[in-house]
Amino acid sequence: MVRVGVVGGTGYTGVELLRLLAQHPSVELTAITSRGDAGLPVADMFPSLRGRVGLRFVDPANASVDNCDLVFFATPNGIAMQQAAALLDKGVRIVDLSADFRIKDVAQWQRWYGMTHAAPWLVAEAVYGLPEMNRTVIKDARLVANPGCYPTATQLGFLPLVEAELVDTNHLIADAKSGVSGAGRKAEVHTLFAEAADNFKAYGVAGHRHLPEIRQGLSEMAGKAVGLTFVPHLTPLIRGIHATLYARLTAPYEADLQTLFEKRFNDEPFVDVLPAGSHPETRSVRASNTCRIAVHQPQGQEIVVVLSVIDNLVKGAAGQAVQNMNIMFGLDECAGLSQIPVFP
Repeated sequence: MVRVGVVGGTGYTGVELLRLLAQHPSVELTAITSRGDAGLPVADMFPSLRGRVGLRFVDPANASVDNCDLVFFATPNGIAMQQAAALLDKGVRIVDLSADFRIKDVAQWQRWYGMTHAAPWLVAEAVYGLPEMNRTVIKDARLVANPGCYPTATQLGFLPLVEAELVDTNHLIADAKSGVSGAGRKAEVHTLFAEAADNFKAYGVAGHRHLPEIRQGLSEMAGKAVGLTFVPHLTPLIRGIHATLYARLTAPYEADLQTLFEKRFNDEPFVDVLPAGSHPETRSVRASNTCRIAVHQPQGQEIVVVLSVIDNLVKGAAGQAVQNMNIMFGLDECAGLSQIPVFP
């Protein structure tokens, strides 16, 4: 059994992580931390976990997470970077669901996140946890930076085209939409029901924190710097990411793009390439770790359109974190992640 601790278990990502870990056949949950709710039974806050998680929240100062095999950080940005080094020194492996270790350029990270990085020496060691790109290095990693939700949907959608050098990587476009749970479990005006329901809007057009993360991943795929326009939108959904991606073919492509995508993801357990002409829906992946993708070439012209959908709390966060843990400990990659999407 893998002894697991969760630092920060009271947010949407935290409870989703607990839901998945409680069903995992090879995990023993040993500690779930919260400063504000220490002493409260986890199932009292989240009745969905009643009978499945019998632990109480503990104050981080009193939590014995250094006895764990692995610790998940489901915390706001800026927390994991303060605690990671001490845990790593004690042999504890880490999957960080925040953005603390995702961006390799520390100066750029500090500019986008508005704080000084507390452990810049660990950034170079951290492995970016997108299994479809980095599975072999995730296996031996001590510290995994779990990708963000928009970056997961966007990078998976562009991956076959960029790897195959078929598109103009100077002018990639990602038009992405998210449900309100992506903003976290906190009281903010823009996520109030009366504000978000019956509404649809773009935000962060001038620049969003996920932009440098996505650019970094696409540049790694391409082997050179890429140009990306990324526009996120808030939708009146609880869960879901829908990314509509645009790229221009640089030369006539003799093979079928559908075949390219099917071959690239043929052995990926959590990427489903839909039949030609399909239009994936966010509800088709709700509460699952699956990314569904469809590739289109409208009127057979030079613009390729890729549709990519995920559940932002699962493949976009907690599910991918569990997938990374499975890889790190040599477990079945699908362990604890076989849930069928919820419908309706």
